[in-house]
Amino acid sequence: MTIEVEKLDAITVVRITRPEARNAVDPETARALFEAFVAFGRDDDARVAVLTGVPGAFCAGFDLKRAATVDEDWFAALDLDERWHDPAEDARQGPMGPTRLLLPKPVIAAVSGPAVAGGMELALWCDMRVMERSAYMGVYCRRWGVPLIDGGTVRLPRVVGHGRAMDLILTGRKVEAEEALAIGLANRVVDDGTAVDEAVALARELARFPQACMRADRASAIRQWSLDPAAALVSEWKSAATFRSEGAAGAARFAAGKGRSGDFGEI
Repeated sequence: MTIEVEKLDAITVVRITRPEARNAVDPETARALFEAFVAFGRDDDARVAVLTGVPGAFCAGFDLKRAATVDEDWFAALDLDERWHDPAEDARQGPMGPTRLLLPKPVIAAVSGPAVAGGMELALWCDMRVMERSAYMGVYCRRWGVPLIDGGTVRLPRVVGHGRAMDLILTGRKVEAEEALAIGLANRVVDDGTAVDEAVALARELARFPQACMRADRASAIRQWSLDPAAALVSEWKSAATFRSEGAAGAARFAAGKGRSGDFGEI
């Protein structure tokens, strides 16, 4: 198997395991990743996922040795047109696997070593990125005439802003962890060898929150990109239903003395 799935209570850890190729993704691995995250999305007991690789390699992109031999049938199977408009309802596989999924639950990338080319696109697909100090990203496919076709040109500008994204997309240069943190590409930088543990700890923090509220806020933040301000506010207001089902009980716990002064301990 080129991936491994481990369940840690409410946390699902998905690992790419192709160390001989620095975790480059071939078509079989892409399919396995897609199926693993579809299963995570449908698993009522799973609240947060962590996507990672092997120590020293998150993902070196799509396997260029295989890319040189893929035929038109492979492209046809991944084809998109204007009729596809709802990734939440119509699950489609991307070249790297799960990158066209819009899951109802968060995914955290735990990055060790390179997350470059398509590997960077995988990391960008995740909601948050925890990078080890020696880890790095970059549009390394720039060297070979391979375009970003798995969300990179869409998600990178939204994560770091247009100007920074154009710098990284056009030059393909290496982005080390500290710069990634400074520009918002990474959310946490941690010691080497600890990315998975730190990402799982972060996932556990998210998993213990009231889930309907967190997922509603997450979904609204994602949807607003395609809406004008008025429509985005209307969309956000739909989350008021979640207050009735979950928030009122939380407000009552606060009124009873829990969570004062920003305490996240006993919630």
